[in-house]
Amino acid sequence: MIPRTPEFTGRHMLLTTVAFFGVVISVNVTMAYLASSSWSGLVVENTYVASQEFNGKAAAMKAMAASGIVGTLSLKDNAIHYNIGTRDGAPVDVDTVTATFKRPVGDHEDFQVTLEKVSAGRFQALHRVAAGEWIIEVLSHRQGKLVMHEATRIATAGIDP
Repeated sequence: MIPRTPEFTGRHMLLTTVAFFGVVISVNVTMAYLASSSWSGLVVENTYVASQEFNGKAAAMKAMAASGIVGTLSLKDNAIHYNIGTRDGAPVDVDTVTATFKRPVGDHEDFQVTLEKVSAGRFQALHRVAAGEWIIEVLSHRQGKLVMHEATRIATAGIDP
C-alpha cells in the first residue's frame, strides 16, 4: 500500500495567503501604533529656515548661559512658580515672564500663560497643568529686551486630581 501524500488545494492556498497578509498587516498596525504613541520629537514649520537660524540661536543661548542668570520653574497644585536670579541667589528684576507649555506630540493641549510678578525675581500664575510630558519654554523680558530664554522638559505625573 502506497501512503497517500496530502494535496495542496485551493483552500490551503487561501489559508496561507490570509495568514501571510494577516501577519504583515498586524505587524504594520503594531509598528504604526508604537511610532505614533512614543515619538517625542519636535516639528518646525520650515526646516530650511530653522537650519539657517540654528547657529545664531545657539550663540544667543550660550551668551545667556554665560550671563549667570538662572531660572527655576516649579508646579504645585494649580500654581506655576518661576524664580529668576543670579547663580548666587540674588533676584534678577524682570518685567514680564511668559511660559508656553507644549506637548511633545500634538498641539491640542498647548497653552501659554503670563506669570504675575510677586516680588523681585518671583513670578506665579494659577493654571491647571494636566499630567503627562510637557516641554516648557519660559521667556523673561526687561524693558522689552530678552533677559532669559529657557526650555525644559518635565513629566507632571500625579498632578491631576
